[in-house]
Amino acid sequence: MKDPAELDVTIVDGYVDEPAHFGVPPYISTYPRFAAGAAVDAGVPPEAITYHTIDELRDDRSKRRDIADADLFIYVGGMTVPGKYVGGTPAEPDEVKELAWTADGTSVMGGPVRFGVGEANEGATETERQNLDYDFLAGADIEAAVYDLVHGGLEGFEDRYRDNAELDRWASKGAFIIEQHPDHPEYLICELETSRGCPYRCSFCTEPMYGDPDFRTPNSVVGEVDALADHGARHFRLGRQADILAYGGDGEAPNPQALRELYGGIHEAVPNLGTLHLDNMNPVTIIDYPEKSRAGIRIIAEHNTPGDTAAFGLESADPLVQEENNLLVTAEECLEAVRIVNEEGGWRPSEEPGSGPSVDPNADRLPKLLPGINLVHGLKGERTETFEHNKQFLQDVYDEGLMLRRINIRQVMAFEGTEMAETGAEIANDHKKQFKQYKREVREEIDNPMLQRVAPPGTVLPNVYLEYHQDGKTFGRQLGTYALLVGLPGERELGRTVDIAVTDHGFRSVSGVPYPLDVNDASMDELRMLPGIGKQRAGNIVVDRPYDTVEGLAGDVDLSRFCEPRNVERAD
Repeated sequence: MKDPAELDVTIVDGYVDEPAHFGVPPYISTYPRFAAGAAVDAGVPPEAITYHTIDELRDDRSKRRDIADADLFIYVGGMTVPGKYVGGTPAEPDEVKELAWTADGTSVMGGPVRFGVGEANEGATETERQNLDYDFLAGADIEAAVYDLVHGGLEGFEDRYRDNAELDRWASKGAFIIEQHPDHPEYLICELETSRGCPYRCSFCTEPMYGDPDFRTPNSVVGEVDALADHGARHFRLGRQADILAYGGDGEAPNPQALRELYGGIHEAVPNLGTLHLDNMNPVTIIDYPEKSRAGIRIIAEHNTPGDTAAFGLESADPLVQEENNLLVTAEECLEAVRIVNEEGGWRPSEEPGSGPSVDPNADRLPKLLPGINLVHGLKGERTETFEHNKQFLQDVYDEGLMLRRINIRQVMAFEGTEMAETGAEIANDHKKQFKQYKREVREEIDNPMLQRVAPPGTVLPNVYLEYHQDGKTFGRQLGTYALLVGLPGERELGRTVDIAVTDHGFRSVSGVPYPLDVNDASMDELRMLPGIGKQRAGNIVVDRPYDTVEGLAGDVDLSRFCEPRNVERAD
């Protein structure tokens, strides 16, 4: 038996992406935090626990010594939905195996990796369960495995799920681990769990493998937020649940009072709150319980920070695919849910709450809460008409003057234990060429004009964190759910935040300039990015500086939404 008080523990975060859980930087998932808390609860001193991300280990291989030296090495990771990422690169299976070979002590692996791994983290992939050469694979909760393993002297454990009483302890006791994240404190957003599991059984989804939803109380979640805030966290996302509207109820019907206690409690716990967003909202809840859903959406929109997204799992607008995969809403029902979220959450901070969707071309901030749409391809029953059904649904949303914050189109990953396991990736691979063409058409015909509606020129995005340089530009994002990628002219200092005003639109990104832009100090490249200002006008503005007003500066182009005159005494 090994004394827990004398153990050295190393946790490596390979990142997670699940239907109802996200943990790729700048996000930190619940897994490393809960695993750390379980180890502490079992007797390991907090100072004996080391945390690294997979990207840290790639950048500095000497940090792998912490794995070799650990008495217990814990790996958490796994992707059950494919994605593209800016802030980090999830661990590939070969990397995960190499980490196991590095460990001299006991090694345990857990998280969604337990559902299986493929050859790469991408769509149209079939997976199989593997232990990747670890001593133990946690077949249920990694945090429960860690607690039992430590408590039992590293001799073994039985797979089990933790209960909410254990979670209350482990969530708070593991909050300290965020201080070891490379993005701590200013550019780190903590994923929060309100529940897990799902009462529905869509053919491809791994979330039902956690069982039916079991909700944490508002006090439990707020207590964890309070502990995270004590360690410097200001940014949070309620992303670990299948349906935020079902929170605190019977698993299906909304409980607006529970949502009010949850959101209000988070605000009280973090007076300097930076970000409060969510992820999943089930459109079937809105259709089945429209009035309670409206009340819940209003509460969310009154407490969240702007730019929030409620991801809807439509998955397919094709009636045949819906029937063969146990999908929950028709295209028309989903359209009605989109209307309701737009009506109750689509207002902007300068407007009256609940005033409806704001498509004002002079908007100055992002809407408070908009729906997003998830579409999955390669499901049973998919056919040529499926792509047309999906495009028509998206066109109907746009033509009705409604807003979507983002459209997520992906190909299925097939996991053992789901109905899609038998079909695998065969349909997705057969349709890959058509899928690529269709996806490009959606980006060009829907995404770009929709983004112009959501964030028209002059929309201000506060606190954009500058992340990387490319092609002479600087790119960054706000913290939040599905944050817009922003490109600014020139190579600017990284690792700091800047307010920007939107000037132009890509398919899923925007261009912008610092806000407010000092017309007396702006570069030619910055001035040329302003709507209606070309090379010649930008040159004229530079030549005639300084100015004490921007009124009439560029003829019929109104620069007041982007610029102000500062440094009036300055001359170029």
